[in-house]
Amino acid sequence: MESSNKTSRIALIVLAVLVAVLGVLYIRSNQLNKEQATTIEEKATELANTRASLDSISTQLDAKIAEIKSLGGQVADLEALKVQLEQDKASLKQTNHATIASYEAKIKEYNLVLTQKDGEIVELKKQNGILTENNQVLTAQNTNLNNENTGLKSQNKSLSDTLSDVAAKNKELARKVSIAAALKAQNLRVLAINAKGKETERARLNGKKIEKLKVVFNLANNPITKLENKTIYLRVIDGEGATLSDESIGSGKVNVNGKDVIYTTKQVVTYTNNNQEVGIIYPRGGVTYKPGKYTVELIAEGFNVGVGTFEVK
Repeated sequence: MESSNKTSRIALIVLAVLVAVLGVLYIRSNQLNKEQATTIEEKATELANTRASLDSISTQLDAKIAEIKSLGGQVADLEALKVQLEQDKASLKQTNHATIASYEAKIKEYNLVLTQKDGEIVELKKQNGILTENNQVLTAQNTNLNNENTGLKSQNKSLSDTLSDVAAKNKELARKVSIAAALKAQNLRVLAINAKGKETERARLNGKKIEKLKVVFNLANNPITKLENKTIYLRVIDGEGATLSDESIGSGKVNVNGKDVIYTTKQVVTYTNNNQEVGIIYPRGGVTYKPGKYTVELIAEGFNVGVGTFEVK
């Protein structure tokens, strides 16, 4: 009888252990399921936010293109950037959580270009005689864009319609994409170098003392420009429309928008994408520059990338 009772106690203990183990396994299983569900939800949210950020940038690009066009500026680089953005949006549809992080750097580069274009718009407005008291307008636009961005983040829409649009734009803008990395010359200045090598920068240069001309400018950052050697052509045009040239010291012809034009001199520059300063010297000595207003044009890869003026007294 005592043996039977002992056996029953052992059985009860084993049964209790089994129940405890099963309970632990059940709780652990539920915990894992909840963790997996949370991870999936986090991935979906991150993907939606990335798509919303790219959509917001696309809206801002359209606004910048329209405004710069209305001010008479060049928008080939922005249109090409828009094509790249649409390709990134299309690629995002096939991506996963492991590669979404790579889009953060792209989004930063896009936002950097948008910020740079704000400065260009201000400069264009100055050139067009528009008063610079438009900060309130720009602030309002930024507020609207931020509100748009907030609204877009709540959306997780399909990109299938965009894919067909991208394909059409890629074909239409094939030529522009090939020059998407067009250089942009900023802060252009013209200096005179006399026979002793002294450099002078004035509103009106003394034509009798100009031994050489030096054109100084900065190459703006461009995240889609290849870091490679770029040939920059300089045209110096007098008040009568004639281009200063001398084949014996490097002048020649270059194609611009399908038309051959005479250039004054050229220089090969290694593009480094860090707002580098470049100086091009035209060593035309022994010639007196006629009084009047001169125009300076910079050409790279078949397109005008900068323009400026100087005056000779």
